[in-house]
Amino acid sequence: MLRRRFLLGLLVLINLVLLLRLGLSEQGVFGYLDLDKKVLELEQKIEKADSRTLELSREIRRLKSDRAYQEKIIRSRMNYVKENELLYIFPDKVKLQKQGATADAKQN
Repeated sequence: MLRRRFLLGLLVLINLVLLLRLGLSEQGVFGYLDLDKKVLELEQKIEKADSRTLELSREIRRLKSDRAYQEKIIRSRMNYVKENELLYIFPDKVKLQKQGATADAKQN
């Protein structure tokens, strides 16, 4: 009888230790939930990278084969013009705000 109680007490103690470890350790439930959250974030980053890669490969293909697209990109990004054309370049709003802030600082 004493042996059974000792064995039962030992088993209860072992179960309590295992339950505490399951709940409170890094390898327990909270650690699993944290790792699951990190896995989801990484999967989203991978999906974004895959879509960006696909977009870039499409653009590369168009740049290699489509002359009209090449001309459009060169004209918009590098400010090239055709003969007898005028190009007006307006400064960006961000640059204007920075210049205005530095001018205000110099006046003060």
